[in-house]
Amino acid sequence: MRSWLLPLLMLLSLDVHAEACVVHSQGQGLDVKLCQENRSIPTQLFRDGFCKPEMKGQQVEVTYVDKCPTGAFGICRNARISNQPYRQDLHYYGVASDARYLRPFCETQSQGQWVSP
Repeated sequence: MRSWLLPLLMLLSLDVHAEACVVHSQGQGLDVKLCQENRSIPTQLFRDGFCKPEMKGQQVEVTYVDKCPTGAFGICRNARISNQPYRQDLHYYGVASDARYLRPFCETQSQGQWVSP
């Protein structure tokens, strides 16, 4: 095998495993849209658990994508899932003023890094 081929294959395999889900929830005067980009959650757990929220009284629509779309007002990078070793990036869309609540939660509870694109 050529020496340059292995690093190229490794880079390509990283893209193949990229996965994210856009969660849009509506109901009771709320309209929330966020995208969860997987960093270290096992694929099946990510799809069957993290991307399938159960929100009473809310209509939830989930769309799977390779990576989160642009246009987020804030991103919580490398967010830790409570009491678990897993990490994900959370992209928030909609009302930018919600950052005043989301940023502190990201930085303290999720031990993530807040980014304002």
